[in-house]
Amino acid sequence: MAKETLQIPLVTASPGTARSLTVHRYGTPDAAPKIYIQAALHADELPGVLAAHHLIRLLDAADRRGEIRGEIVVVPMANPAGADQVIDGVHIGNRDLRWGSDFNRNWFDLAEGLAEAVRPHLAQDPAANVLAIRAAIRAKLDTISAKTALAQHRLVLARLAYDADIVLDLHCDDEALQHVYMMPQHWPEGADLVADLAAVSCLLCDESGGHCFDETFSLPFTKLHKQLGAEFPIPPACFSATVEFRGQADVYDELAEQDAAGLYRFLQRRGAVAGVPDDAPALGFDALPLDATDMVEVTVPGILAYKVPLGARVEQGQVVAEIVDPFALDQSAARSQVHSLTAGLVLARRSKKLVAPGDGVMMVVGVESLAYRAARLMSE
Repeated sequence: MAKETLQIPLVTASPGTARSLTVHRYGTPDAAPKIYIQAALHADELPGVLAAHHLIRLLDAADRRGEIRGEIVVVPMANPAGADQVIDGVHIGNRDLRWGSDFNRNWFDLAEGLAEAVRPHLAQDPAANVLAIRAAIRAKLDTISAKTALAQHRLVLARLAYDADIVLDLHCDDEALQHVYMMPQHWPEGADLVADLAAVSCLLCDESGGHCFDETFSLPFTKLHKQLGAEFPIPPACFSATVEFRGQADVYDELAEQDAAGLYRFLQRRGAVAGVPDDAPALGFDALPLDATDMVEVTVPGILAYKVPLGARVEQGQVVAEIVDPFALDQSAARSQVHSLTAGLVLARRSKKLVAPGDGVMMVVGVESLAYRAARLMSE
């Protein structure tokens, strides 16, 4: 089947405005594997948008050659409303300004009530069980009443992605090195994605507690396995991951072309596009638990001055930044030190240098789980 390009109208919150979602669909509907890729759910995170642009060009060429084997859905700008949130030249695309909601938090809990709904339809065939579970998820989506423009937007995206075998949500951080988040159930099988994208770290967690987009489609399977796995074979049928394409300022064709090529190789490796890529590069590192990552916070207001660069290896207790109080009467005593609570890799940093108490300023990826992270896996 030739490529199909869709324009899906979205409900808007303001009269006199109109928005739509552009969707690029390749292959045959319901063909396996189904891949869903979206960029810029946080609309001010643009590296993934440029990577999706280059990926679409590669997929267009593959489509003309008849090389699409599965179904591939690409949404290069997943958040038209967030793309329009520019105030005095500053793009604020991570949080809906009307309702105050983070665009990547508090998504639908598709696992709630799923066990009761699907149990009568399960048997001993794993593939048939996956189909039954997806049918139940679709039925649940059909019952959701979208009362706001934000909820309707989420419902449109969820209906595009709910039956995918692979869901990739493309994001970026403030300043960061390339990294990936996924569930432990998909490691080490998901190592090829990390390697194809030349990421430097992969962080694992069962459930972040933030109800993020990617977890919306993988958690129903892992939760059902815990609830009903002793009776019925329920595989982790949706491999979902959040890919962090470096930092917000890293919007360059050279990087985006590399990222798109990595995604394309991954699609080939997973059988969605014809062709056999070279073996995935050796990683040289193992995935680490997300709760071993210190989200370094500051306790005083002031001007942030880093003491270590991205990619540095730091020790537990090391000074990684200082906070300067410009109103201090004695400027020789105006600095407060910020320490890392773990030894590890400096993976990401805050770009805005005026900080307040409680602000997170750095991610240090360690090896040992940190007690304070148990209930605080997600940062804003």
